[in-house]
Amino acid sequence: MLSIGMIGAGFVAGFHAKSLRSVRNVKLTGVCAPKGAKELARAARKDGLGGAKVYKTIEELCKAVDVVGIFAPNFARLDIMRDIARACENGAELKGIICEKPLARNLQEADVLARMAKALHVPTAYFENQIHMPSIVEARQQLAAVEQTMGAAHLARSAEEHGGPHEPWFWDPTQQGGGVCCDMGCHSIAVAMYILTPSGRPPDYLEPISVTAEMALLKWGKEPWLGRLKERGVDYSATPAEDYSLVTIEFRDPETGVVSVAQATNSWMYDAPGLRLLMEAFGPGYSYEVNSLRSPGGMFISDAAAAAVGDSELALEKSQASRGALILQHNEPSLYGYIDEWRDAIAAFENGKDALLNFEYGRTVTMLIMAAYMAHEKKHKIDLTDPKTLQELDRYVPLIQQGKGGKVLLGAR
Repeated sequence: MLSIGMIGAGFVAGFHAKSLRSVRNVKLTGVCAPKGAKELARAARKDGLGGAKVYKTIEELCKAVDVVGIFAPNFARLDIMRDIARACENGAELKGIICEKPLARNLQEADVLARMAKALHVPTAYFENQIHMPSIVEARQQLAAVEQTMGAAHLARSAEEHGGPHEPWFWDPTQQGGGVCCDMGCHSIAVAMYILTPSGRPPDYLEPISVTAEMALLKWGKEPWLGRLKERGVDYSATPAEDYSLVTIEFRDPETGVVSVAQATNSWMYDAPGLRLLMEAFGPGYSYEVNSLRSPGGMFISDAAAAAVGDSELALEKSQASRGALILQHNEPSLYGYIDEWRDAIAAFENGKDALLNFEYGRTVTMLIMAAYMAHEKKHKIDLTDPKTLQELDRYVPLIQQGKGGKVLLGAR
């Protein structure tokens, strides 16, 4: 049984702890975080996940567990990885390192993280849950024979949309790495690439050949939303980021030369029941669709009863209402793929291997995100077959990430 240590105790760490209820051969042994650690450890013990303890330092945590997961804010990832490396040098014997999406804020950081993990000779897992969504995996399995005869999908559309992030740091492009394209575009780009990848091929099989992108600040740069952000300590009149992005990526099959297209749409302006994931795949003679807001369960809460609602997000992540007709998803960790990504990582680590998605894959996704920001800034298609462009991406930090989004965002003040 592998012991797990979590670095970070915010929303996503709590979601992963819920996921571990359905994963065998693991126990949550420790938590290290500047805030929320005691509460997360207490909840883990209550759920029977193990005797989770709070550790003051990352080194202490690493020496007490088999697998460590980085679930801390994006801006802290490099320092955390350095602490993990130091712990390994001082005797920690880790069997796996996990990093939540996105791997890093830019390609320079992603390169450092990937190189450090490789130098440690510790297997890695890049946690991109949407590739593990049972609805996506099952659709692909059922269509495997059709795909074998007719060919892989040639168009994938993916979207993740909700009303906005939880924590203030998510809104700060200098800390988070950008706006919605960095926050959620990593999901949509990765799952679209997976949908287009021929069955039986590795997740990074397809060659990205070009990227175009459009980004804008459509909702959160206007009142009353601008004022609401300021109340939370975020000033989008000074350092705006995109709340809408549309990224189009062309991929080529390196064996057949066949070109396919992925469209990733993301927004923080989805004023609807809550978080929505929408994926569509179109192949030669077949298609499939996944919509996370289609649920067999639902509820109704009247105005008179709404005051008694404790937490509307218990029914659906990013829920924006506590009354009326509401959608109920009884098992979001499974729906979104969190449970299966844990099962994949644990099985791989037990055998001394990387998970299906490793840090190198996370670097590839980061590169595509950076290409999207560059395409938006330059207002033209980015050629990913050009060595000079790839060298430029290695050093590139988007203007939005630098806090200069007002220069490139429609709708910024």
